[in-house]
Amino acid sequence: MKKLFTVLAILVSLASFSQNDAKAKTLLSEVSAKVKSYNNISIDFKYVLTNLSENINQETRGSVVMQGNKYKLDILGITRIYDGKTLYSISPEDEEVTISKEDGTDPNSITPSKMLSFYEDGFTYQMDILQTIKGRKIQYVKLTPMDSHSEIKQILLGIDAETKHIYNLIETGKNGTRTTLTVNSFKTNEPISPALFTFDESKHKEYYINRLD
Repeated sequence: MKKLFTVLAILVSLASFSQNDAKAKTLLSEVSAKVKSYNNISIDFKYVLTNLSENINQETRGSVVMQGNKYKLDILGITRIYDGKTLYSISPEDEEVTISKEDGTDPNSITPSKMLSFYEDGFTYQMDILQTIKGRKIQYVKLTPMDSHSEIKQILLGIDAETKHIYNLIETGKNGTRTTLTVNSFKTNEPISPALFTFDESKHKEYYINRLD
């Protein structure tokens, strides 16, 4: 789950990269400005994790809705709701709700609420290939960690050249693991009920409530 959050965070966190390719910097700045202009964002995505040497090939789908620092994430049969102060993880299969506090000041805490500002630095970047995918011009930007001890070898960020929205992200790890996140649907400024980010305990009377804080 933490790795998924990492990839999600990178997906739309383009606040201000600090080095290298001027064209890549301009493009990333345009994407960042576009993302920050929205009141809310709803994303449906496909997440694929592969490692040929370990015979790993996992694929799943999920969705996330974000507004400010609040979010609702559905992935792997679990719903996570963050109301800005408290995180609720709801597992229908286990009939359990885990309630905890989320420290937004912790730099190591990787959550969807940080998607707009997670990677403000730490990467060098340069323009990569331009591909036509399903009739869309996708410009890739190659990101390389400045930290030589990072588990990430490189990241290819695919950007729709026309809309300036993220199309996909391909992360290659030093251990041979490849993670691909593809955006199937990217909607903005949708009508959202305030109740979307509110946990209603009365609807989970049969659930075990696990309060960690």
